[in-house]
Amino acid sequence: MTINKQEILDAFGFRHACKEFDAERKIDADDFEFILEIARLSPSSFGLEPWQFLVVQNPDLREKLRQYTWGGQKQLPTASHVVLTLVRKSYFMRYDSEYLYRLMREVQKFPEDQAKTRTAVIEKFQRSDFNLLESERAITDWATRQTYLPLANMMTAAAMIGIDSCPIEGFERTDLERVLAEAADVNLEHWSVAYLLAFGYRKNPPARPKTRQERDAVVRWLD
Repeated sequence: MTINKQEILDAFGFRHACKEFDAERKIDADDFEFILEIARLSPSSFGLEPWQFLVVQNPDLREKLRQYTWGGQKQLPTASHVVLTLVRKSYFMRYDSEYLYRLMREVQKFPEDQAKTRTAVIEKFQRSDFNLLESERAITDWATRQTYLPLANMMTAAAMIGIDSCPIEGFERTDLERVLAEAADVNLEHWSVAYLLAFGYRKNPPARPKTRQERDAVVRWLD
């Protein structure tokens, strides 16, 4: 498989955190299904998929969420589509959880002996390599970091087909999760909010050109 490198670079140049979308323009269903499929196929540590993607299209729910999303005041009302990504709570992500047991056998299709070996590897990773079992926060943060892989992939894929996006972390988590529990039946014993991601078509061009540090400032070769 060969993909034109310049087209990929052009997509990264095109992409920016769009602060306001053209509310009259909607993303085609096929294009958005493509973006969601990119999310589904994204990698995660040990392939544990600690996520669920909520596509929030109900205007009333968006408005309720907007009350507690200070970083999405213009994006939520104008975006064609909004994805709210949930992350599994820590006890689902432990090496000895029922979720991991079923995932390895029913989804990943590992034979029993390989599943047991893999479980032992995950236990070592969580217990001693990264000390993730020392606190609920540690393993939750590890799981949350995995959700940023589909975040990046969705934004890049969208940019490659000319769709704008904006990742949103500026929200009041407790209140936002309360709204989701009350209005969308999200079980807060199972899930927490990782981020929101708005998609659509830009209303205005970027206010300033893209800036990044020079490559020598961020890349170091160890020959």
